[in-house]
Amino acid sequence: MTISEDNFESVVLASPVPVLVHFWAPWCGLCRRVTPMLNRFQQDWSGQVNVFNINADENLKLANLYRLQTLPTLLFLDQGQVIQRFDVLRNRDEFVRALNLLMRRHQLEAGLTKDRRTGW
Repeated sequence: MTISEDNFESVVLASPVPVLVHFWAPWCGLCRRVTPMLNRFQQDWSGQVNVFNINADENLKLANLYRLQTLPTLLFLDQGQVIQRFDVLRNRDEFVRALNLLMRRHQLEAGLTKDRRTGW
């Protein structure tokens, strides 16, 4: 799904599950190479995370708000807060491992929070 400044708040910030936002641009070759990995990540973690694309050239307010310095830039948000930022993508396997570790850590933290509330 493509996100713009018009629907960013309602779709991304209000998401009931964590969100991985991919800031990209049509002229960015690396951005196009990252897309299949992000599609696979979305499939692997279906229902537990949403992956959204934002064209940085067409959404300058968001690009400025998140102080983008390079593309692609990926932000992992939970409950509207940036938890992790990926500005530099050096190695495909390292990036995939980092995303999966982030999700496992998030699940663990969410589980601990739930356990503390219920006492179980």
